[in-house]
Amino acid sequence: MKLYRSRQGVLAEHDSRFYPVAVSSFDDLLTRENLRDHLMTLIGKASTVNGPEPQNLLAPIGSQEVWAAGVTYYRSRNARMEESKSAGGGDFYDRVYQAKRPELFFKSMPHRVAGPGAKVAIRDDASWSVPEPELTMLVTPKGRIAGYTIGNDMSSRDIEGENPLYLPQAKVYDRSCALGPCLLVSDEPLPAATEIMLEIRRGGAVAFSGATSLKEMKRKAEELVEYLYRNNSFPQGCFLLTGTGIVPPDSFTLERGDEIGITIPPIGTLTNVVG
Repeated sequence: MKLYRSRQGVLAEHDSRFYPVAVSSFDDLLTRENLRDHLMTLIGKASTVNGPEPQNLLAPIGSQEVWAAGVTYYRSRNARMEESKSAGGGDFYDRVYQAKRPELFFKSMPHRVAGPGAKVAIRDDASWSVPEPELTMLVTPKGRIAGYTIGNDMSSRDIEGENPLYLPQAKVYDRSCALGPCLLVSDEPLPAATEIMLEIRRGGAVAFSGATSLKEMKRKAEELVEYLYRNNSFPQGCFLLTGTGIVPPDSFTLERGDEIGITIPPIGTLTNVVG
């Protein structure tokens, strides 16, 4: 089942049919421990309607914090070692990749999150910016994975590479995160063969494309959640980006006007323009 948040209201898609979902707030849905069962009950009493208009879609987030995991793919480990080598931090990322404790960091509050079709941003003081396509999990207040969406962890590689302590500045700024186009509500984990694909278009032509799959991710989803929820509470639940296995070459940097498309087949495609 898929859950869409749009300017027209909340819609659930089940068996290729759309149903309106009457709720007092989006948080009322996302904080439920039995979200899928609750949605099945609601749509059982509803009539079908037309699907949401793409231009009206919003990020599928309420008041949740967005967190992220890093160095969960070998490709990310290599890229971050290379970018920080001159600052003396190159081996930090190999040590994190091999360590039991994962890298977890705060990414965004809802007001900084861009939805489907909205503009994402690159920092004015950065010269090397990339998108990071990531499977993103909705985690309930009790730490249960209730669903999945697509996340774009926009990053300033030159700022982080200058000094690993600059990570918050490289990662956290207005419109540095995008989520969408919907929330795939499922009690089952996605298969390891699930693909993640990135395409960046510039002037109508493909400037970069790449793909990976969840089988390349070293960390287990449940492991990341367990560490995040240690000594930490999330009364409204949270979203957790799981890291990227697709990194453009060092010669590539985003430009304003670039179109970023991230596809995870069970969920759909999240498209944003750099502005």
